[in-house]
Amino acid sequence: MRVGCPKEIKNHEYRVGLTPGAVREYVAHGHEVIIETKAGMGIGEDDAAYQAAGAKIVGSAREVFERSDMVVKVKEPQPSEWAQLRDGQLLYTYLHLAPDPEQTKGLLASGCTAVAYETVTDDRGGLPLLAPMSEVAGRLAIQAGATSLQKANGGRGILLGGVPGVLPAKIVVIGGGVVGLNSAKMAVGLGADVTILDRSLPRLRQLDDIFNGRVHTRYSTIEALEEEVFSADVVVGAVLIPGAAAPKLVTRDMLSGMKKGSVIVDVAIDQGGCFETSHATTHAEPTYEVDGVIHYCVANMPGAVPITSAHALNNATLYYGLMLADKGLKAIAEDRHLRAGLNVHKGRITNRPVADALGYELADLDQVLKVA
Repeated sequence: MRVGCPKEIKNHEYRVGLTPGAVREYVAHGHEVIIETKAGMGIGEDDAAYQAAGAKIVGSAREVFERSDMVVKVKEPQPSEWAQLRDGQLLYTYLHLAPDPEQTKGLLASGCTAVAYETVTDDRGGLPLLAPMSEVAGRLAIQAGATSLQKANGGRGILLGGVPGVLPAKIVVIGGGVVGLNSAKMAVGLGADVTILDRSLPRLRQLDDIFNGRVHTRYSTIEALEEEVFSADVVVGAVLIPGAAAPKLVTRDMLSGMKKGSVIVDVAIDQGGCFETSHATTHAEPTYEVDGVIHYCVANMPGAVPITSAHALNNATLYYGLMLADKGLKAIAEDRHLRAGLNVHKGRITNRPVADALGYELADLDQVLKVA
């Protein structure tokens, strides 16, 4: 198969879908790999590094889309990219379709087969291709919150860890999954006062054991959520329903009870965000203010640390990427985890949460994946 990787074009996105190390693996499996020139510059890898790994360099993204049987990316295709996808072509990347009806229409119109990193599953019920970026985003959320808390950036003017004789900042993490765990690790490490809210008692017990009493755990009810959010200096939104739009847990009305200059970091913004007042921002303009509360809602947070995140992402995506390149649609038909990752195929929606969120009829996987 001919596998292609274009340069990412989303605002301040420096990651790359294939590192030179990943290219070597595809080539070793007998595949031809084509890379858009300068695609890896954001992670410090020039065209020569890709050529040494066995890739062919082409001069434009258009050549990548025209010549590839399978396109590997990082972020969801932008309008100029989904217009270049075609019937029968495989797309392997993050999609986050539930809050993005326009991208969904573009992918459906293209006739392509789109596998979303964020809905591929594993034997433990996890999301292995989302997890590494959730780890990065969770840790970055605390850095972003700490920076936004500084007075010059509109925040309250509080040091996250405090100093002797002065209380530290209070960090509230909504959601105890991968993002929440990693946010809490960073916040605890910096000396903050941390509370994690979740609706799974087994998960709360697990988090209590992990942190050995260094964080507060609390079952998430409306009352508990209000009490914690109102007392917080930084609130991290870390709630995920795989494939579906994130629930709006913090309403506009609740902002009036929050401290002026407190900070919201909405890591769930890729799925629409879990704060009613959230809308996606970029690394160029990461924050805005609503009712005196600073909102940090960057939709590609890990793009700020592309060397770390691109290598972590490639480590996770390589296994299933090679399966797709080796077997094509047959890999999706045979592997239940890739089946969970399939979101769009030949003009049909194949993922239930996406179909439900956007009002599409769900296609029958067994019917659409018939392989001769």
